[in-house]
Amino acid sequence: MKKTLIKITIALVLGFFAARTALAQGFVNLNFEQATIIPASTNPELQFYIATTNALPGWTVLYGANQQSLITFNAPALGTTWVNLWATNGEQLSGNYSVLLQGGGTASAASISQTGLVPANAESLLFIGVGSASDPNASALQLSLGGQDLSFVVISNELNYTLYGADVSAFAGQMEALTFSALEVSTGYNDWNIDNIQFSTQPVPEPSELALVALGALFLGFRRWRNSSR
Repeated sequence: MKKTLIKITIALVLGFFAARTALAQGFVNLNFEQATIIPASTNPELQFYIATTNALPGWTVLYGANQQSLITFNAPALGTTWVNLWATNGEQLSGNYSVLLQGGGTASAASISQTGLVPANAESLLFIGVGSASDPNASALQLSLGGQDLSFVVISNELNYTLYGADVSAFAGQMEALTFSALEVSTGYNDWNIDNIQFSTQPVPEPSELALVALGALFLGFRRWRNSSR
């Protein structure tokens, strides 16, 4: 009887840790490359719609608080809340797919969200993006982790996108919800094309460090220009 109880106890303990391991999964599909393009209908009017589970595996799509079962691919909206998958159409920022979040004038934000385990050694979260709005002052992307809004800074400006970074060290090793939202605007559009989300073991540079890097780049550019003009 005693041996049986010991076996049951061991089985329960192993089951407990197995359940915790199963639940504590890391984030998936952060570069959006796991998309499967299967039109949701043969109806010509719906040919650009795709199930969210196929378009963005691992992610939930929300318009305001309302979860969406369908999004479009290569068919963004005009002036309304929307999520679109740029699918090898020349608009993607990297690889085959990028996600366009459109916070239109429909009193709700366009969001993608998923819950996962933040790596234990994570110091920062990096992503690339391009934002545009009908009112330049209204262009806003909201990034949150664990329900807390994160401030993000420009790390570098590349040819067709900007690299951003946010400090996530306080969330390392925790299960949290990661959410990107293009906020609503009263009129017009607020579009954010994002891609290549990743956790990094490197901290986000301080603003003073970024300023020094920018100054150094300007100095090198000036030296090259002066040498070439001689």
